[in-house]
Amino acid sequence: MANRTGKGKYPGIPRYCRGEEPPKLKRKREQSEPKLESTGKKWGGKKEPVSIQSLPPELLDGIIAFLGLDDVVSLGQVSRCFRELCHSEGIWRRLCSKVAPRYSPDPHSPEEAHWRREALLNYTKGLFFQTFGGRKRLLSRAVAPHLSHGYRKFLPTKDHVFILDHNGTLFFLKNALVSSPLGQIQWKRACRYVVLCRHAKDFATDPRSDTAYRKYLYVLARRELAGAAVRGPDSTALRCDCVEVYLQSSGQRVFKMTFHSSMRFRDIRLVGQESERALLLLTDEGKVYSLTVNETQLDQPRSYTVQLSMRKITKCLPHLCIKQVHSNQSSVLYVTDAGGVYFEVHTAGVYRDLFGTLHAFDPIDLQMPLALPLPSKVMSCSLGFNHLGLVDEFGRIFMQGNNRYGQLGTGDKIDRGEPTQVPYLCQPVSVWCGLNHSLVLLETLNFGREVQGCGCGAGGRLPGWPKGSATFVRLQIQAPRCVCSLCSTRDCLYMMSCHDIDLLPAFRTPPLQRSRGGQAEGEEAGLCRTFLTELRSCTTLPQQLDRLKDIVNHMTLPSFQRDFLCEALNTIQSTRDGLSG
Repeated sequence: MANRTGKGKYPGIPRYCRGEEPPKLKRKREQSEPKLESTGKKWGGKKEPVSIQSLPPELLDGIIAFLGLDDVVSLGQVSRCFRELCHSEGIWRRLCSKVAPRYSPDPHSPEEAHWRREALLNYTKGLFFQTFGGRKRLLSRAVAPHLSHGYRKFLPTKDHVFILDHNGTLFFLKNALVSSPLGQIQWKRACRYVVLCRHAKDFATDPRSDTAYRKYLYVLARRELAGAAVRGPDSTALRCDCVEVYLQSSGQRVFKMTFHSSMRFRDIRLVGQESERALLLLTDEGKVYSLTVNETQLDQPRSYTVQLSMRKITKCLPHLCIKQVHSNQSSVLYVTDAGGVYFEVHTAGVYRDLFGTLHAFDPIDLQMPLALPLPSKVMSCSLGFNHLGLVDEFGRIFMQGNNRYGQLGTGDKIDRGEPTQVPYLCQPVSVWCGLNHSLVLLETLNFGREVQGCGCGAGGRLPGWPKGSATFVRLQIQAPRCVCSLCSTRDCLYMMSCHDIDLLPAFRTPPLQRSRGGQAEGEEAGLCRTFLTELRSCTTLPQQLDRLKDIVNHMTLPSFQRDFLCEALNTIQSTRDGLSG
């Protein structure tokens, strides 16, 4: 017992009860532990512990290989050293093999080393939808096609959903819509998917918000010319662009149009009624062509020739290079590479809603483009039935058109005949304009997503605001983290998730603007800091409330915002007086 207890401060008590380690076990532990080299510095009387950054890069690379994609991204945000380590090609090559094992890049393609982009595209891809009817507002996720390489575009139809990936494969998500016993429309998780066609460039359908009109699907694809005699100079088969028409209900091809091999298109849009449907085709050089198709005769087994003609905006303004084409049932909007916007309206009613007058409307020449006066370059836009939303290079949102339901988000229900800025929103991820409401997808402070909307709230199209709103308000929608686009139908809200590092929005710093009081934004920011200092100098709560009322009245805010803040401060003060009394 004397050997086990030892002598010292606590005689008669065993060493393992005193927290001390027996000598034999201590010698074995010291012999078994690897001797790591120290930096030689002293820390608390002992040598400084070895840092993880002092480990060999090969060992760190092997450790990171066991991490998931989320952990690798989080580790890369710790320090500059880990950022360089986590951005190595070998790590993202292994992650891409886990996330997309079927992906095999072309060795001659410049995308060979972009393993990080390919891994993120396949890891973040997803299609989410939320029904408007019913009490439960749950977010559901559709099945993700395993063969798809990210998501580039999606489009819901009457019964199904179509998705185009970055490899040009068009997928057909079947049986996504069912009817309940009560006759209401319900959505369920899409149980299966089919590859509709490959080598697709773009696709479109009826531009109206009601999916009941979307009977046919128009696909712009690249095909090889049939016949062994058709060869190019290098003895390879010639390819040409074509438009294939499919039935959305069954995915059966009912019509095909083939163009000359010298014509290269990249986008397709539809405009007009079913009996006189106009197809708009945008070339790689920024030229617009059109042709007319009668959809009522597509199901008849016969062939006929359609004539491809140049659109008037390309004829009259040949120097313009069109970058984007947007359309609805009766109007077309063109965005040039320089950020200019041109309008083409085909009906007098829509023209009056958009511009507030019929002064420049010509019912004989409906294709005459009309330029919109904008102070800056337009980056993206969305075209509704009788209103539109524009996003400029500084991230500012401009709305124009009919405002009967407050769908412009300006705080009132007054129509706007020219682009009007929404001052309290900036740098959106996506903007969508529907029939009589608008949605905006914004990025939160923690790099999340939130959806705000305005306009008519009937049918639950603005979750949480059944009576609608004349200003953009936050909706009761749990948007996933990597959502990049959204659209809404009569029954459901759709959100597509796919993070593409090559298409990140880069907004410029807005210039100094003069407010209504004549002060620049920098001066107003300095004035706000002065107001905050004065507010902190107040010693009591009543003094702070009174001073805050004066500050709100002095600030250049819209009238509805100023009235709201003043009324809120009066409510807080009255509640405080009631509690103190």
